[in-house]
Amino acid sequence: MNNKEFIKLKNSLSIKCVIKIIVYSIISIIIIKIFIDGFYNDELAESMSKFNRIMYYWCISNKTLLMGLLYLSIFAIISFIVIRNSNNNMVEIISAMDKIMNNPEQEVKLSNDLIILENRLNNIRVNLVTNKNKAKEETQKKNDLIMYMAHDLKTPLTSVIGYLSLLTQEKEISKNMQEKYINIALEKSIRLEELTNQFFEITRYNLQEIPITKNKIDLSFLIDQLVDEFYPMLQEKKLKYVINKPKHTYFMGDGDKLARAFGNLIKNAINYSYENTDIEIEILQNENKINIIFKNKGDKIPEYKLDKIFDKFFRVDESRTSSTGGTGLGLAITKEIVELHNGTIKVKNDDEYIEFNIEFENTSNN
Repeated sequence: MNNKEFIKLKNSLSIKCVIKIIVYSIISIIIIKIFIDGFYNDELAESMSKFNRIMYYWCISNKTLLMGLLYLSIFAIISFIVIRNSNNNMVEIISAMDKIMNNPEQEVKLSNDLIILENRLNNIRVNLVTNKNKAKEETQKKNDLIMYMAHDLKTPLTSVIGYLSLLTQEKEISKNMQEKYINIALEKSIRLEELTNQFFEITRYNLQEIPITKNKIDLSFLIDQLVDEFYPMLQEKKLKYVINKPKHTYFMGDGDKLARAFGNLIKNAINYSYENTDIEIEILQNENKINIIFKNKGDKIPEYKLDKIFDKFFRVDESRTSSTGGTGLGLAITKEIVELHNGTIKVKNDDEYIEFNIEFENTSNN
């Protein structure tokens, strides 16, 4: 609730209290006036004169004062009752807050006077449930991923130990077999290093802790560098790349972080492309916008997965094969880096292509 809404609610409750006090007091005074000066005036006077003549004459001579004190007492009693009842609103609000903390799934119901606050508390309740479920889901995903990776760490480690043990124990092993075992052990060691790096990335990663330092960089040159770095992976899966870009595309950004973001998209394209297909990278630039587009041919991603593709620890490939199994952080990191550069990233998928489109404001003229 913003300050204006709070003031509005406070004024509304105060005005209602004042109106209730005034209306109830007037009604009570009118009723008492009718009964004392009307229906029972003679009976009261006669009863008092019989009881005590002096008191009777004193009451007659001080009638205005006595009626004023009576009306003031009525006003005070009614004010006390109304204010006490208004304090019930505070009790009601506190009870509602306790209910939200203890049972956020249950809808909050308040009196009509607090309808604005009721709506606000229910919004808070819904957000609390949503965030709680999201945090629980992310924690579960993270725990599952760590458990899976711990298993994956054990697999190459066991192979390394096994082949090194063979090299140590077998005295008359041929040179060809030695080279074969050494190459296998080296391959598994590299995979083990990669998994270890991913493991550390999971345990220390926080999207809110990515610092950026902006300088004038050439996005076209950056893309060329990244494609060269991924050339061995492209060759391994028999993939080719097609780049369509201007000779230079200048932009104010953090080169290291953008290289990480674009690298994640290229690696993602490599992992999920069909063999013997092209990965297309295109840079489009006009006076206002710069678009960097990554396209690859692969299996169609279901709509429900496409909506979660930038979530932390979400993995499109649920089979967790060692060749494609990542941490589920790559695209989340990419999205955060893009947004830190005031950009946007969108994904679309048809029956043929998976496409990621990054859009930045054109800062080349700044």
